[in-house]
Amino acid sequence: MISRRRFLQVTGAAIATSTTLAACGDGGASSGGAKASGELKLPTYRPFEGLHPDFPGAESGLEPGFLKFPADAISSVKAPPLTNAVTALTETFATPPPPMGSNPMWQALNSALGAELKLTIGTDPGYPEKFATLLASDSLPDLMWLPPNQGIPNIGPMLEAKFQDLTKYLSGDAVLEYPNLAALKPASWRTAVVNGKIWGAPIPSTPFGQVMMGNPKTWAKVGGLQCTTADEFFAKCKELSNGTNYALEPAIINMLHMFGEWFGAPNGWRVNSDRSLTYLYETDNYKAAVEYAAKLWAAKVFYPDLNLADATPKTVNGQIAAQVTVGPRATADFRNLDPTLFVDTMIPFGHDGKAKPTYDMGYGTVGFTPFKKTDEGRIRELLALMDYLSAPFGTKEYLIKNFGVEGQQYTLDAQKNPVLTKAGNQQAPGLVSALQIMNSPESVIFNPAYPDDTKKIYATEQKLLKYAMRNPTAGTYSDTSSKLGPKLTAAFRDTIVDIVTGRQKMDAYDAALKRWKSGGGDKMRDEFAAVLPASVPVTGS
Repeated sequence: MISRRRFLQVTGAAIATSTTLAACGDGGASSGGAKASGELKLPTYRPFEGLHPDFPGAESGLEPGFLKFPADAISSVKAPPLTNAVTALTETFATPPPPMGSNPMWQALNSALGAELKLTIGTDPGYPEKFATLLASDSLPDLMWLPPNQGIPNIGPMLEAKFQDLTKYLSGDAVLEYPNLAALKPASWRTAVVNGKIWGAPIPSTPFGQVMMGNPKTWAKVGGLQCTTADEFFAKCKELSNGTNYALEPAIINMLHMFGEWFGAPNGWRVNSDRSLTYLYETDNYKAAVEYAAKLWAAKVFYPDLNLADATPKTVNGQIAAQVTVGPRATADFRNLDPTLFVDTMIPFGHDGKAKPTYDMGYGTVGFTPFKKTDEGRIRELLALMDYLSAPFGTKEYLIKNFGVEGQQYTLDAQKNPVLTKAGNQQAPGLVSALQIMNSPESVIFNPAYPDDTKKIYATEQKLLKYAMRNPTAGTYSDTSSKLGPKLTAAFRDTIVDIVTGRQKMDAYDAALKRWKSGGGDKMRDEFAAVLPASVPVTGS
């Protein structure tokens, strides 16, 4: 029920209840991809110097926090990167922008770059079809964003046939020629590795996954959102639901994701002591979460309209007490509707008060952007462009890419934070979305209108990290998952929703699981197990 638009834009993460996404990673075992990728020297990580967050980030995934935009933005590049025009395919999750010829912000960006950046901008849905059409043509654009979860098949062979191996330009210390690319973390780069080669610049996003958020004014009636057992949560939900107001939004699968964490379900796959893999659907933990969800539905605590597109307004007005959002930073969505409201974020707990809960970290990127095959001079020009567009938060290049030109697309508020003008609000959103999807720096926490929110979100991330679990197959690739995963997931979820809402009995679960396994689930398991890096720990260890 959470749109892929918001999901990709903010997290790029795998929803834990979905089939493992087509993570663009190690390639198939038959090609030796796992061994080659394991031996590859990733780009040297060198954080950008000169920026000092108010709250430091950490390798654990904790995002740096800024209370205000740095007063004196510094340059992160020495010269404009381009001498020739560049063509690129990307996607926007906002309304498409005015075209380059009538968009002063786009024109200003081109001036800063040194030549025209000509974007072909796809929309959702329809991007995979646009990608396939261009891929089949005789004239590829210079750059083509490759998403991690839109079902594009045969990633490895496609890259080898059509795109440029960038390993020698980016592996190890070679990346230091491009400081902004060197400031991307190793976890981000792993998603751009296929068959032991680096194929493009990764697009980092927040590493945090879904969370449950609640209106504190509503939950105050029952002692607050936080709970210590599933029974306590059930009792609070019952008390808040009266046939007019409801405790929970109707996005059953996303709510079930939260319950699964309380029951200890794995983030996608569980790595067993013998290095075999067990999928989420195959665990007793997830099955118990389904039974719990059915109990909640029978108690009439879910908002009854399963077709509700966006629960946010109803959470703000109190008609719905809690909903699942894309991650801890989504508090801004509620502030936009009620400036006085800072929503609470549920911290996972053991279902019985004793078991250790999990918190599912997200995927951490929204894919990567490979280059079409070309000569070395052009490769270095494109890498310089990627370096410019990866400029970190707080730099002059970040301002130009995200806000345009001061006095035209943005002005500075009393705290010297950039704020879009009326013209900026027309020219920027669709363009910025397309640029961020194609190339991005590491994410930060920044709430200029509500600096206290930055402090609170930072504290929430620290709490969630105590229970963090990462999908062990993130950064690896299963072609079966890419081709069949979405269809298998949809079929299994249909059964789950029927069980939760009482249209089918619980025994339908086992039958659906058998169909999932025989329809491709077992094959996905084999493909992921064949490329599982030795460095991935046994789940829970």
